[in-house]
Amino acid sequence: MDSSATDGARLPPPRAGSRLCVRCGERKAALKRPKTLEQICRECFYIIFEDEIHQTIVQNSLFKAGERVAIGASGGKDSTVLAYVLSELNRQHNYGLDLFLLSVDEGITGYRDDSLETVKRNEIQYGLPLKIVSYKDLYGWTMDDIVKAIGLKNNCTFCGVFRRQALDRGAALLKADKIVTGHNADDIAETVLLNILRGDIARLSRCTFITTGEDGPIPRCKPFKYTYEKEIVMYAYFKKLDYFSTECIYSPNAYRGFAREFIKDLERMRPRAILDIIKSGENFRISTTTRMPEQGTCERCGYISSQKLCKACVLLDGLNRGLPKLGIGSTKAGARADSDGKQRTKRSERNTSSLQGKHGNFDF
Repeated sequence: MDSSATDGARLPPPRAGSRLCVRCGERKAALKRPKTLEQICRECFYIIFEDEIHQTIVQNSLFKAGERVAIGASGGKDSTVLAYVLSELNRQHNYGLDLFLLSVDEGITGYRDDSLETVKRNEIQYGLPLKIVSYKDLYGWTMDDIVKAIGLKNNCTFCGVFRRQALDRGAALLKADKIVTGHNADDIAETVLLNILRGDIARLSRCTFITTGEDGPIPRCKPFKYTYEKEIVMYAYFKKLDYFSTECIYSPNAYRGFAREFIKDLERMRPRAILDIIKSGENFRISTTTRMPEQGTCERCGYISSQKLCKACVLLDGLNRGLPKLGIGSTKAGARADSDGKQRTKRSERNTSSLQGKHGNFDF
């Protein structure tokens, strides 16, 4: 969620001159909306921005009164604006939600340690309790350690898999009913393109869902599904929100970055392109003859998985055995790793039992 390619964001957006706001007709226009190209004043922008997110929440029935909701907080612009807006909407519209901030410390020196300081300030600014879980505590490895072992080519695979599971485990510790993340319209359009390029039919069929994981441990919601990244940046700028805007030091070569640049080029030519890509993703129909993976649970840690071992356990097993590339780029890796189980050394078995112990006895 720290995609700061557009985070030249700290600079003020271009002024719309002395024209009047097309919405209220009273105040001077202060910006041109990236989504609609309307020239509007700040006050109308705040109202429209927040109301569109409120309508997304209501129309998709994302929450029920009394639910405990964990907000995935990285300290970046998306999660910071999400925490601020959701707490405001919860108060204004009486959602009746119990909100928390949930952060994952991947162990990236000079990046995550700094961004977590921002989250700690947000905890005080918004009056939301904060829980931090770390890769080191959950898996015994930091991302700095993993990059030393695997290099910079496939490190995002490890981080993505571990982070997803870490969020679920943190939310379980908070006894949360739902997790909300700051994935915005740009992110979802990028994911549609990436799944097409990869030929990943299983993910393509669900990547535009506003709520996912309903068959898993804790559902995840994306209130920013139709919210443009540029508008999130503008909102954060005008509201003077406190957020962290440095890109992850390990992500510049990530495959997603190329899809992101392509989306930005499309947006410059036709702003509605982002919403149209999402719409296309929503309307994809998977052939009934396509074999889809069956969801089950990991035999080792109990996490949701379509293989005998979940991806996190396969990747962790490779790290602990000194074979960090085990499981990279293959959907059958879990099955292979399971069949190799009888060949594991006593050292690997000790690492496995250690991991299971952390999952079961993590102190909250």
